[in-house]
Amino acid sequence: MTVFSLTQDTAQPLLAIAQASRQAAQTLASLSTDDKNRAIEAIAAALEARASEIVLANRADCEAAVADNLAKPLYERLKLDRVKLAGAIAGVRDVARLSDPVGTVQLHRELDEGLVLKRVSVPLGVLGVIFESRPDAVMQISALAIKSGNGVILKGGKEAIGSCIALVQAIQQGLEQAGVDPAAVQLLTTREETRALLDLEGYVDLIIPRGSNAFVRFVQENTRIPVLGHADGICHLYVDSEADLEQAIAIAIDAKTAYPSACNAIETLLIHQDLAAEALPALITTLREAQVELRGDEQARAIVPYLVPTTEEDWSTEYSDLILSVKVVESVEGAIAHINTYGSRHTEAIVTRNPATAAYFMDRVDAAGVYHNCSTRFADGFRYGFGAEVGISTQKMPPRGPVGLEGLVTYKYQLVGNGHVSTTYSGSEAKPFTHRDLL
Repeated sequence: MTVFSLTQDTAQPLLAIAQASRQAAQTLASLSTDDKNRAIEAIAAALEARASEIVLANRADCEAAVADNLAKPLYERLKLDRVKLAGAIAGVRDVARLSDPVGTVQLHRELDEGLVLKRVSVPLGVLGVIFESRPDAVMQISALAIKSGNGVILKGGKEAIGSCIALVQAIQQGLEQAGVDPAAVQLLTTREETRALLDLEGYVDLIIPRGSNAFVRFVQENTRIPVLGHADGICHLYVDSEADLEQAIAIAIDAKTAYPSACNAIETLLIHQDLAAEALPALITTLREAQVELRGDEQARAIVPYLVPTTEEDWSTEYSDLILSVKVVESVEGAIAHINTYGSRHTEAIVTRNPATAAYFMDRVDAAGVYHNCSTRFADGFRYGFGAEVGISTQKMPPRGPVGLEGLVTYKYQLVGNGHVSTTYSGSEAKPFTHRDLL
């Protein structure tokens, strides 16, 4: 692991920011649900009031991105027009309508008479969220942080700096108007601050990176702070021998072309050999009409000769573009083996009319999301009803998949007694515990 030594110029201001965030988070953690909801509504109102300013800042970012030849997937994520902004503000308000994740009693147990244990959900503290492009993430993450009682330090990519500044200024204005310390939401703007943020163990409780594979891996390898995120979004669609072809075509088109730069877009299409000769030409034709560049293995090219030959690298590549690799498999077991070898544990889907095959696939595929007869594009916090998401986690330990409010809280044990001591319950005269659940 590489550990960066901070320069005096970078370390001191960032340390002050982190300390202010932690202090604001401690106050935020004690706010009532109503107070937090009022703050979120104030944020939404401030964003609406400054919509023109935000859109103009984003337009300038987009113009600069074109001049700098920003990669197409990043450019698509960067754009924030009035329609997209209005949708994001609606998402902020959706968060206010969600249940408060803080203060939930998860366990309530009498250990003995007068000795009562509770496990209660509490905020994590301070989140450090680093992302490329996607200025709309600023709004989603800030709303989720406020609702879950956490402070947040945001770091956007240089391509979105103007947009992020305009958004955070509006958010801080809304917080101040609601009587909440605006230091609860902070913004970093330089690359040096990104590296310094990763060294703030003890001040930042969770790092959430959102961006390219290389970027997320860099974060994971350069901090001792826990990291929540995924490095790859290599998703698959498997078309089974008993698939409805019309349904399979519609799902494939949506999963590849609706938003090809999204991490929940498919990168590989797997098709059963018994259906391939009939279905593959129709699938390929429709995908080509949608401007998808297609690559195929030897069996796929035997059916559709004009496909570009795939390489081993294709199976482990997240294109984030209108490119799709196609492979013919001999069975559902072959599809599962391919997915578990090359997939990134993000989201996988099967199209089949056979419920037993679907159940077999869903049970054995190792991924955060496994779908039957629907597009992988549903892997999204808003679509799951989380209001928004801070990111998608492909790790085995929870939280997993789209992470909303429930992934931003932890818990503490609270034990209340009346002079109880542990020796009462040990030795030859030990008193037994009652261990009676009170929930």
